[in-house]
Amino acid sequence: MIRAVADVAFLFLSPFLLYAVFLALRRRHLLMIENWSGPSVWLAIAGLLLVIASLLYSGLAPRPQSGFEPTRIENGRIVPGHFE
Repeated sequence: MIRAVADVAFLFLSPFLLYAVFLALRRRHLLMIENWSGPSVWLAIAGLLLVIASLLYSGLAPRPQSGFEPTRIENGRIVPGHFE
C-alpha cells in the first residue's frame, strides 16, 4: 500500500521537482514565493494529469498471463500455490 501511495505521490510531485531544478539552473531562490506563485496551478494540473494517465494505463494495460497461482481447495484437497 505504501508503494502505491509513494508512486502516485512521486508522479504528482515530479512537475514541482522539475520546476525546482529549472529554478536552480537559472540561479533563482527556490524558497521565494514569487518564483512559485504563477506556475503552481499549472504544475498541480500537470501532476494531476500524470496521476490520472498512470491510473488509466495501469487499469487498461493487459495483465501478464503467467504469475503466482494462490493456494486453493479442489475436491476437498489443498493445492499449494505455485508460479506458472
